[in-house]
Amino acid sequence: MNITKEQIDDLNAVITVSVNKEDYQQQVDKALASYRKNANIPGFRKGAVPMSLIQKQYGKAVLLDEVNKVLQSSLNNYLTQEKLDLLGNPLPKNNEDFNWDTDEYSFEFEIGLAPQFDLNLDNVTGITKYNITADEAMIDEQLERIQKQYGKLVSKNEFEAGDDITGTFVNEEKGINNKVTISTDIFKDKETADKFAGKKPGDTVTLNTKGLFEDDHKLMEYLKAEHDDVHGLDIDVDFVIDEVNTTEKAELNQELFDKLFGEGKVTSTEELKAKIKEDAEQQFAVQADQKFLNDATEALIKNTEFTLPAEFLKKWIQTVGENPLTPEQAEEEYTKSEGGLRYQLIEGKVITDNNLQIKFEDLKSYTSELIKKQMAQFGQMDPTDADVENIVARVLSNQDEVKRISEQVMSEKMLNLFKEKVKYDTKNVTYQEFIKDMYGE
Repeated sequence: MNITKEQIDDLNAVITVSVNKEDYQQQVDKALASYRKNANIPGFRKGAVPMSLIQKQYGKAVLLDEVNKVLQSSLNNYLTQEKLDLLGNPLPKNNEDFNWDTDEYSFEFEIGLAPQFDLNLDNVTGITKYNITADEAMIDEQLERIQKQYGKLVSKNEFEAGDDITGTFVNEEKGINNKVTISTDIFKDKETADKFAGKKPGDTVTLNTKGLFEDDHKLMEYLKAEHDDVHGLDIDVDFVIDEVNTTEKAELNQELFDKLFGEGKVTSTEELKAKIKEDAEQQFAVQADQKFLNDATEALIKNTEFTLPAEFLKKWIQTVGENPLTPEQAEEEYTKSEGGLRYQLIEGKVITDNNLQIKFEDLKSYTSELIKKQMAQFGQMDPTDADVENIVARVLSNQDEVKRISEQVMSEKMLNLFKEKVKYDTKNVTYQEFIKDMYGE
């Protein structure tokens, strides 16, 4: 056995594997002997079939199979020993003159090599790290939402702004007959909402669907109209009112505080507002961190240049699917996947350069915190260590969960690394200002 590597350039090489008779003959003989022992051929006792007949019938197939086993094993061992950082898998080169009627064989494989490049986190600039605060308006809005959520539903005889209406949208021609509960702020304009003022159960309000909502797709949700119909739909629908209800807001008292946070944890409206602010800003921090991580990663990709073995990868893409692709299809797939591949290489380089390894204790600790937060959402504020550990053990026995959690832990490690090493500006904003900066609206 002889294996050599010819370096074509920094990103491409050809591996040649030369297989001699002594590399495979013993395995071939052993396989043929097994065939002979078990062969059932008319005119011969089992196990007494002449080897010449076995050789004639099975020899070529066995040879191909055993040579391929030796070839693959030797190639894999070579790649491991040489510590070659490959992109894709080795591609066998076509040899139209290949001859199986000899004792020695030579096989060539094209390989694509991962590029070598340097990362410098100090060069990543122009990043903004947001500090999102919950302003008084948001806190008051959340407070009112809580009071309504835990409030008492009261039936009314006449609609006023802010009430909820249960009724049915009807248009016989289009087959519309859908019962819903709505508030009038779902409509695009105030004129439509005003049509419901003073209306009572049993009354009918006629509406036109054109421009009824900000988004025509809402017609699918509220009227159950077909998707093909909703764009520019211009028909009248009747809304037949069944019920008018309002919510009598819950009082801000100790009973509500205990129901929300556990007995004695919050004892005043001021403490409730502070808790709302704290919880909101914890959620906002997660969103701000994710944007910071995304922005830092994008900047790192933009500032890190390297070349990929593109032609090799396109050829490899043609072969890896269930069905072979045409060169044109492979070109398209490569264009789609190139950005993701660059990200994987950069992420791997960040992990290696900064020793961001995940230990099992990291997974246990992270999973434990997740479980405690989830249990708190369902009112279990002080679970025992034993209960949490049992759930952690069950979660981490699932390989899919381990993979998902490992990705989250690595994202957290990269986030902390970027916070430490990437240059950024801090910007204090409200949540509305954050959304505007993100989406420009």
